[in-house]
Amino acid sequence: MSLVGNWSYPTAIKFGAGRIKELPEACAQAGITKPLLVTDKGLADLPITAATLDIMEAAGLGRGLFSEVDPNPNELNLAAGVAVYNEGGFDGVIAFGGGSGLDLGKMVAFMAGQTRPVWDFEDIGDWWTRADADAIAPIVAVPTTAGTGSEVGRASVITNSETHVKKIIFHPKVLPSVVICDPELTVGMPKFITAGTGLDAFAHCVEAFSSPHYHPMSQGIALEGMKLVIDNLPRAYADGSDIEARANMMSAAAMGATAFQKGLGAIHAMSHPIGAVFNTHHGTTNAVCMPAVLELNAPVIRDRFDRAAAYLGIEGGFEGFCAFVQGFNDSFEIPRKLSELGANGDRMDDLVAMALEDPSCGGNPVELTAVNLRDLFEACL
Repeated sequence: MSLVGNWSYPTAIKFGAGRIKELPEACAQAGITKPLLVTDKGLADLPITAATLDIMEAAGLGRGLFSEVDPNPNELNLAAGVAVYNEGGFDGVIAFGGGSGLDLGKMVAFMAGQTRPVWDFEDIGDWWTRADADAIAPIVAVPTTAGTGSEVGRASVITNSETHVKKIIFHPKVLPSVVICDPELTVGMPKFITAGTGLDAFAHCVEAFSSPHYHPMSQGIALEGMKLVIDNLPRAYADGSDIEARANMMSAAAMGATAFQKGLGAIHAMSHPIGAVFNTHHGTTNAVCMPAVLELNAPVIRDRFDRAAAYLGIEGGFEGFCAFVQGFNDSFEIPRKLSELGANGDRMDDLVAMALEDPSCGGNPVELTAVNLRDLFEACL
């Protein structure tokens, strides 16, 4: 397979099948001699994790592992990870996995040397300047899904276990020093995870492309990211061993997270509280919410999607794109309602309030209010 590259944007990325073998070199490049591999509970006992630990051990890096990470990681997981990191004398983190493992791994590296609580570094104004930047440990990121793009992000999403509110914790130095994108690590993903994570990448690109903020670089990346998902997710879903499709989806995931520097929107403002309250899969929740959000934003985004649809191979402009999105979801057996994921409207006031507080609101093309958010939730539930 020719899809191999060494990239430096937005950070150093070693991309290509089999490149997990270069993990020792990546750690050396990041200045890590004793890494703690942070991953989620589901991945901890899988062969790809065992093989990665073997690579670490053979290179003299030890077998440090922390895997008490929930699907929606919280501050309790973080405190436990920080304790293991500090007690073990580690000097860096390998964030390994999907969004949960990557997000928590980055936060362990971030918080291990801080004295303030994690909530003091929420992505609000200049709160990130409160952190002791010199105390942030180096990070190597290794994604094992193709969706969140957290491997190229400067933030993590952490759920408050008491309030069930998801908070975005930001610092520029949370961006991993080195990333290994090895599509072979994603081959074993089951179909529903392949679909959910892939549609997460698609949502990132769609919302970045829709955002009204000025960022032409992100706009271009978002458009090409959508194209890669449209062309490759059906292939990866049909044949999990299609390494070319897996590689292109891994690229699309990183592109989505790079593009959403331009902004997200109502899809994520809704999916964060739904996921926090009902523990739903993030990417699948995004997919369910997307058709209703496209309809809300239609007056503002119609023209740009009229132009994009032709490049994406979709007839009918914006309306054609909307019809395509629903059919795309259906082809992966994505439910049409959040209730099918276990969500309900019993806490509607809380969901609306949490959505209004979500930073994603600021990137939505149509101003979000309590009224139209309630309408969106009701339409999706």
